[in-house]
Amino acid sequence: MTQQNNSRAGIALMIAATVVFALQDGISRHLAGTYNTYMVVMIRYWFFAAFVIALAARAPGGLKAATHTSQLGLQVFRGVLLAAEICVAVFGFTVLGLIDSMAVFICYPLLVAALSGPVLGEKVGWRRWAAIGVGCIGVLIILQPGVGVFNPWAVIPLISALMFAVYGLLTRYVAREDSAATSFFWTGIAGAVAMTVVGMWFWEPMAQGDWLWMALLCVSGVSGHWLLIKCYEMAEASAVQPFAYFHLVWAAILGITVFGEALRPEVVLGAALVVSAGLFTLWRERRQG
Repeated sequence: MTQQNNSRAGIALMIAATVVFALQDGISRHLAGTYNTYMVVMIRYWFFAAFVIALAARAPGGLKAATHTSQLGLQVFRGVLLAAEICVAVFGFTVLGLIDSMAVFICYPLLVAALSGPVLGEKVGWRRWAAIGVGCIGVLIILQPGVGVFNPWAVIPLISALMFAVYGLLTRYVAREDSAATSFFWTGIAGAVAMTVVGMWFWEPMAQGDWLWMALLCVSGVSGHWLLIKCYEMAEASAVQPFAYFHLVWAAILGITVFGEALRPEVVLGAALVVSAGLFTLWRERRQG
């Protein structure tokens, strides 16, 4: 298969992944609106842990190769941080809705760019700093901190984005010594253990119909990760990453059609600034790479 065909296949897989992740967000909002967030995320992680164990067992070297790391503390911290970020994000869906939450959360690539200097020692030029500034203006337009009574819940997706950005930077840091398979394994295992320790205290009975939604949530989570793995196998990350912003489009469609959310003009304007700044940052990274 040619490089052009690989890129097209990678883009198709990335768009498919964004559809699955948007569905996952919608199901998470539905379940977390009825049941405790910690319990919902815990059950989701049980399925995720089983998936990474099965994946590692089939890979060359098996579980022994997947578990081997000289950075165990960082790998465990990454996994726990991602689990905590998911809890924060899902809680944000329940109090703010999908549209407003995702519109703010998509600023995380800009936070990665801003923090890559102090965390990874990478050079961040004035053009990327300008893009980060534009993205920050977009976030402020969405949050509207100076208009009327500021909703304190509005900072939740911003906290989620910051946590995810730190997780992404740590992933890049550990990749200097560990394989992607090792990082993926510890992400699932550490997160499952952490969520079990917390979530078991919040267990509550679930209606039979909602168990079907829970099963779909688990399957969608695994399917989304599988699509991303195949996506990055087919094409370079810089070629497919811009299409990750389709996640916001699908989340907005779900928010409007299923949950009756409103698409505010300031959210459209702010999100457009954030996405534009993010795409420019990705373009600069690709050119420098």
